[in-house]
Amino acid sequence: MDRQKHRILMVSDFFFPNFGGVESHIYYLSQCLLKLGHKVVVMTHAYGNRSGVRYATNDLKVYYVPWRPFLMRNTLPTLFLTFPVVRTIIIRERISVVHGHQAFSTLCHEALMHARTMGYKVVFTDHSLYGFADAGRIHMNKVLQFTLADIDQAICVSHTSKENTVLRSGISPEKVFMVPNAVDTAMFTPSPERLSCDEIVIVVISRLVYRKGADLLVEVIPEVCRLFPKVRFIVGGDGPKRVRLEEMREKFSLQDRVEMLGAVPHAQVRSVLISGHIFLNSSLTEAFCIAILEAASCGLLTVSTRVGGVPEVLPDDMIVLAEPAPEDMVRAVKKAIDMLPGINPQVMHLQMKKLYSWDDVAKRTEIVYDRAVQSLTTNLLDRLPRLLKVLKKSQI
Repeated sequence: MDRQKHRILMVSDFFFPNFGGVESHIYYLSQCLLKLGHKVVVMTHAYGNRSGVRYATNDLKVYYVPWRPFLMRNTLPTLFLTFPVVRTIIIRERISVVHGHQAFSTLCHEALMHARTMGYKVVFTDHSLYGFADAGRIHMNKVLQFTLADIDQAICVSHTSKENTVLRSGISPEKVFMVPNAVDTAMFTPSPERLSCDEIVIVVISRLVYRKGADLLVEVIPEVCRLFPKVRFIVGGDGPKRVRLEEMREKFSLQDRVEMLGAVPHAQVRSVLISGHIFLNSSLTEAFCIAILEAASCGLLTVSTRVGGVPEVLPDDMIVLAEPAPEDMVRAVKKAIDMLPGINPQVMHLQMKKLYSWDDVAKRTEIVYDRAVQSLTTNLLDRLPRLLKVLKKSQI
């Protein structure tokens, strides 16, 4: 029996030409859903001169709505001013399911709210982990409780992320599915020739911000260079913490052993990865981390902090985990260097092809859409008591 075909609107402030895990997830998922016969449309805000309707690979239609981001690539929260545009796109494209991505996307929250007001089915994917203590997180969690109060289904990228989202939003665990990220193994292939271990190259590709553990790198890199004279670092990425890394390099005279590449376009990530032996991830919080999958697909042994959903990503023979502390990170790097002779990049790549596939992610997401469409339809008056209860509880 043929599965029902859906007409899906993907909504997020984060999409190409911006680069990141959410952007990649939306793009690859959309491409695989198109191959399965579904109609997919993406809605995001304008990026520079990229405004209006554009078409990506396989005629993926993208609406770059002419709003400018005001903070961290997010549009200004307006609550109701987005409604005419969201309504027009939903009706014009005859959308059946609205799928919002990322808790910190204001466009996502507003589109989900408007879609449910109009009676459409909505699905939300949370890509990150957030705490409960500081003012920003408390405010965001209150917004999440309001937005997800009437959602049909939700998706999280790891079991840790699912637990975090359920606690923050108050949504029923029965509505939340775990669908992991994946990697395009055809794009991330190992180097044809195995690298010599005479010089060990450790690769770091990350946004240089506090959450990604840039401050931890400042302490780890000099100690690793002191203990292992044959180790060299390649650091790709940009951000406010880049200055600290530059200062560290100057302070310890490591200009010839720490190469700073700056921002690396996604198309060039593989060429950077295959020049190294070990991939170092120092994140302080992480729901999944697609970068680890890309590195493993290129045959690199991963050293990562044991945070969030990272322990769920790779088997023990492909990753060395450490606590987010300099001493433990250095210990993990030493262990990884000792393991290198037994690592075969080609075997690791084949293993990744079996573990993660965007086609599998799309099929599992398809099941979530089916569940959302089959759920009982309720009108706004039926949902009003629940919304008022959440408003009172959140004190919004």
